[in-house]
Amino acid sequence: MSSSSGPLTEELQCSICLDVFTDPVSTPCGHNFCKTCLNKCWDNSQTCNCPYCKETFKIRPDLKINTTLRELVDHYKKKSPEKKTEVLKKPEVLCDVCEERKLKALKSCLVCQSSYCETHLEPHVRVAGLKKHKLINPVRNLEDYICQKHERPLELFCRDDQTCVCPMCDVTDHKNHNTVPIEEESEEKKTQLMKTQKDVQQMIQDRIKKIKDVKHSAEVRKRNTEEEKAARVELFTDLIRSIERCQTELLEMMEEQQKAAEKQEEELIEELEQEITELKMRNTELEQLSHTEDHLHLLQIYSSLCSSRNTRNWSEISVKTDESLETLRRALTQLQDTLQEKLTLNDLKRMQQYEVDVTLDPDTANPYLILSDDGKQVRYGDIKQKLPDKPERFDRYPNVQGKKGFSSGRFYFEVQVKGKTAWTLGVASESIDRKGEFTLRPSNGYWTVWLRNGNEYSACNDSPVSLCLRVKPQRVGVFVDYEEGLVSFYDVESSSHIYSFTGQSFTDKLYPFFSPCVNNGGKNSTPLIITPVNHNK
Repeated sequence: MSSSSGPLTEELQCSICLDVFTDPVSTPCGHNFCKTCLNKCWDNSQTCNCPYCKETFKIRPDLKINTTLRELVDHYKKKSPEKKTEVLKKPEVLCDVCEERKLKALKSCLVCQSSYCETHLEPHVRVAGLKKHKLINPVRNLEDYICQKHERPLELFCRDDQTCVCPMCDVTDHKNHNTVPIEEESEEKKTQLMKTQKDVQQMIQDRIKKIKDVKHSAEVRKRNTEEEKAARVELFTDLIRSIERCQTELLEMMEEQQKAAEKQEEELIEELEQEITELKMRNTELEQLSHTEDHLHLLQIYSSLCSSRNTRNWSEISVKTDESLETLRRALTQLQDTLQEKLTLNDLKRMQQYEVDVTLDPDTANPYLILSDDGKQVRYGDIKQKLPDKPERFDRYPNVQGKKGFSSGRFYFEVQVKGKTAWTLGVASESIDRKGEFTLRPSNGYWTVWLRNGNEYSACNDSPVSLCLRVKPQRVGVFVDYEEGLVSFYDVESSSHIYSFTGQSFTDKLYPFFSPCVNNGGKNSTPLIITPVNHNK
């Protein structure tokens, strides 16, 4: 057996059967045994004591399976099933005195440096001089238990040098050192080992729980992905139908425009040809008149032939050759807007399914803020209230958080901002600093957007992003996907996307975050109102 397997052998071996644990149980004193082995031991004894440390229990303990240790044993068995027996069993130590058929040793003597079976151990039990010899459980490497310098048993432990020493070492090289019997040090080390074992067992439990969490997250993600795929297929099916319908309508419209243009062209050509015929007749008359000798006749009809006729000014008449292209551009632009609206509306409806009931937390509210009794509205007051200075209260800026935090999954809420010239909305981490001055940005635990001066919108990223919105939002929706690291903002009324923080890494709970901002002389006195989602829209 390799030396590296020693610690594992001690941890996974029952000291009664000397084999790998089967259904391991723990005694109140902290030692582990096979459940069957320990029950047999107690069934055959009038008292219940620990087979290892001999501690006696007045009432027979109710043995429970040590699930952590059993999982560790099962894990080891699965990892190397073909070697588990070989590795976990101690090598058999044989009697050094037996000549023909050597029997299993019962004890090893550190003074004699030999191991003895039950028969050959008898003198050490009977003879007075041998009774003083140091006997230990049988071991092969007896030389490791003997001082190499003085050839005496290592019976003491030097705490100063952290090494085992013999009585001669104690009065020479380790004189005046803090030395104790190895049994005492061993018990102390066992106490430390038990603490370490508990820590290891806790680490195992933590990792088992983490595996469950990872598997659960994977299952949730898979389920969400399947739902998302189905929703996207449905969405794109609708979009394809919409595109095909738009294509049909566009082609029909272009065909109608073409027919109208052709009809107009025919009418113009017919009118032009009619005028050409009339002009040719007039030209013939003018030609004939220019050669006439009848001076009186020329003067009589001159005015009628040379006067301006009522004809169209064709210089202002033109045929538009790019009208169909302009129509196509308008149609495609309209289609693009329609598709974008459908995509955003679909996303918004999907996110609204994760609506949560948000209530403002008065313990976090800045003293200038006034909250409604139902915890759904907040406005700025001009008078600072006398409130307890709690650690979670914002003391400088007019902010307030929601009562409930979220550490997984998705959630969505809507806030009415109608009539306000300034506000801030979003989510904040549980570990944010609420005292004194701070900057709203993800690196400080804030994911927010705001309005300032009536029309200036910004996303409070680590580098602020100015937002150009087509319409002024009256109601803002906030959506969070914790696992995806996503925080998105929507204009609910126009079903348009405002901004998204993507690729974030959340570690703390996230709380809804609100700031109605200062009143600005009454211009911004309207409250922020948390509103329920209108699913019928």
